[in-house]
Amino acid sequence: MKQEDLEQLLYRENLKLASISKRGVAFLIDELLLSLIVTIAIWDRFSNATNIQEVIYATQSIGIYFVLLKIIYHTFFTYKYGASIGKIYMKIKVINANTLEYPSFIFSLNRALVRIISEMFFYLGFLWGVLSPTKQTWHDISANTIVIES
Repeated sequence: MKQEDLEQLLYRENLKLASISKRGVAFLIDELLLSLIVTIAIWDRFSNATNIQEVIYATQSIGIYFVLLKIIYHTFFTYKYGASIGKIYMKIKVINANTLEYPSFIFSLNRALVRIISEMFFYLGFLWGVLSPTKQTWHDISANTIVIES
């Protein structure tokens, strides 16, 4: 969606894009929550480690599970509620830019996957959103979503 079209849509529907600062705080809340869940899940591995190599191995062995947890978390909450827990707390939500509804399951999954790709490339997709007038990150663009104030 072009910037002009999006601006007209937002004006017509009396919607306001979420600020980058609110999105950033929501991101931090989600990351802390997911990290806490993973830490609790593998605490016994860390507590039973007898040397630094075992701690490093335990940390490396959870990487793929952490990525899968993030994909499931963001897909589920975006599809079901239009917002992750962090976004709910910050009173912002994700909507489809065309229908103004919560994204479908496929678009929510797409958004979560592209989000992971953006994180793998030094968060460049997030930086894109900071610099974009429409505040759309790579995962927003790929899923045709916008993040608005609730």
